[in-house]
Amino acid sequence: MKTASIFTKLTLGLLIAAGVSACKQGSGSTASAPAASGATADSKESIVYINSDTLLAKYNYAKDIDQQLSDKGKAAQSDLQSKGEAFQREVAEYQKDANTMPADQRQTTEQRLSREQQQLQTYQQNATAQFQNDKATEDAKLYDKVDDFVKQYAKQKGYKLVLTYSKGGNAVLYGDASLDITADVVKGLNDSYTKDSSK
Repeated sequence: MKTASIFTKLTLGLLIAAGVSACKQGSGSTASAPAASGATADSKESIVYINSDTLLAKYNYAKDIDQQLSDKGKAAQSDLQSKGEAFQREVAEYQKDANTMPADQRQTTEQRLSREQQQLQTYQQNATAQFQNDKATEDAKLYDKVDDFVKQYAKQKGYKLVLTYSKGGNAVLYGDASLDITADVVKGLNDSYTKDSSK
């Protein structure tokens, strides 16, 4: 499973490009995020950008959530594979014995196997839907965390517009490296995540 899915990149891109344009109007406490390379607190720039690919690759919360989802997906896949193999063994056993079974027993067994197959398909669909729901929930949490932090960060730094950049789907075709605040934002997000995790 990729660290940053296309869906997550698009979600984060929309978040940063649209959600922060009015950052001076936001309320709440200011986030502590020390200056790093790129735009700094002393900078007079009012428009900056964040590389969402880098943010997702280096933000510890995003990495932890991705790992949790990956583990859930692998467990569900393993469970499904196990159930599928058990069903295949039942079918193979039936096919081996079918010629020696009475007609009514054959019919009963075929109906039972058909029901089991439908149950297995339903189980697979439910597991897939549950995984997608879990991913959507985690993506929403990630969106909220980044949105809240970037609003406070932009207000603190005096930025009027924060854009996003990502390979393959960007609103920024070019941005001078001095306007890139990604490292500073990632450090602030990770510091906040570490502080929240230790509570």
